[in-house]
Amino acid sequence: MDDNRFRVRFWGVRGSLPVSGPDFQRYGGNTICIGMECGPNRLIFDAGSGIMPAGIAMKEDGISAFHILFTHCHYDHIVGLPFFPPLYDPRCKVALWSGHMAGRMTTRQMIGEFMRPPWFPIEPDICRASLNAKDFKAGDVLRPETGIVIRTGKLNHPGDAIGYRVEYGGRVCALITDTEHTPGTLDTTVLSLIKGADLMIYDCTYTDDEMARHLGYGHSSWQQAIRLARTAGVKQVAFIHHSPLRTDEELDAIAAAAVEIHAGAFPARDGQLVTL
Repeated sequence: MDDNRFRVRFWGVRGSLPVSGPDFQRYGGNTICIGMECGPNRLIFDAGSGIMPAGIAMKEDGISAFHILFTHCHYDHIVGLPFFPPLYDPRCKVALWSGHMAGRMTTRQMIGEFMRPPWFPIEPDICRASLNAKDFKAGDVLRPETGIVIRTGKLNHPGDAIGYRVEYGGRVCALITDTEHTPGTLDTTVLSLIKGADLMIYDCTYTDDEMARHLGYGHSSWQQAIRLARTAGVKQVAFIHHSPLRTDEELDAIAAAAVEIHAGAFPARDGQLVTL
């Protein structure tokens, strides 16, 4: 294995609700789950419905150690966690990180509240993997493995959310989901997390025209992603958190419009692999 390899796999790119059907074949319908390979290490960001195929694939590859980092704990970002196969494998080690609820709820409490009756039939104590719950607060710098530096920041989202900047081997991937921008301004926290990134992954639930009808929902637009990227010198921009109403044809139209403005911009698809 190439110890300097930095790859990003989009296991789930849909926001709010998983979807299926003929209108969602090319971009997929799983909710947010982003995998990162930093040499031999595996990072997983969020546990939407995309984490189940992620776990199956990595188990087939013989991967037994994972870090799962949550941006926040709204349903679409955690619903797949109980269906992550490595949780039930005694050979696996899973570290779970969260910081959006700092001072209000620990990572262990968050998972315990979600995985219990009546919301779910079993509790976390059925998991046979070695679980290690870790807490941090927005602004902390995390070093989960040798050579990996993760910078964090607070995003503008109801109930709070965390943005991440992952640095490994001289390359940078920034994950900014979920966040709401103020029209006409650029969020300074987001700019600091994405500055000079090789890849920025950004919440593009809406278009600029749709934003006025969804104030307070906590999401942004693909046009804002490009404005941020051009200001911060970002090379590639991946749009995620696609609205559950956004069809393949509509995402194709966004892709065509976006690349005219920023050559490295694209709507991400379930299963897509990007090498940095």
